[in-house]
Amino acid sequence: MGLVYENITLKNATDVGNSVRGIIQEGEVRQIKVLAMVDTGAETLVINEAMRQELGLTVIGERRVGLANNYGEMCQFTEPVMIYWKDRPAVTHAIVLPGATEVLLGAIPLEEMNVMIDPRSQQLVGIHGDEIIYKVK
Repeated sequence: MGLVYENITLKNATDVGNSVRGIIQEGEVRQIKVLAMVDTGAETLVINEAMRQELGLTVIGERRVGLANNYGEMCQFTEPVMIYWKDRPAVTHAIVLPGATEVLLGAIPLEEMNVMIDPRSQQLVGIHGDEIIYKVK
């Protein structure tokens, strides 16, 4: 299977909540549109420092992150980020990887959005077609 890239929108989740509450206008929600590599080997969302700053995300801690080259590195992680692929949202913390040139969209947000990689088309598709079905039992 080749590399899969998808356009996603990232939004500051605190801003989204403040917009819903009427504290800020919808147009004030900090957001960016990015081309992300869909990486089922990554657990979560990976962004770089410039994206963190543009989204206004607060760093809330550090974690050791295992990299593809089998080395570990201490990376910052942020307050929650809203991820949107088409009409499907997910909420997760972002790992800030120094020097990252690509956004990685990992397995946890893919599960939350109820999507998978279609091996034929090399694109994201809904697990249940256009309907989102979450298992809760």
